[in-house]
Amino acid sequence: MLRTALLGFAILLTCAGIFCSVRGTPGAFPLTTWGLILLVAVLIERWRYTRRHTADEGPWQETGERFVDPESGRLMRVLYSPSSGERRYVAVGENPDIAP
Repeated sequence: MLRTALLGFAILLTCAGIFCSVRGTPGAFPLTTWGLILLVAVLIERWRYTRRHTADEGPWQETGERFVDPESGRLMRVLYSPSSGERRYVAVGENPDIAP
């Protein structure tokens, strides 16, 4: 929701800057510049901070923790990778070797 609002604001700011530029208004350059900077930043943010899946490094250890997933209602178990510190939540009865 915030991302959509920021994209809308960036597009509005850029369009206002372009409109003011065409009309010859002296303050058009900052509007266009900041609108484009915000637009590019919001679009790149989604790409930059995506999770990169890597091959499993070493064995996964079961922690003994179990809980019921509130969304699916399934019993989940917790696995831990000592080499990376990552935790994985796997439904009981599923193969833990398959990456989520």
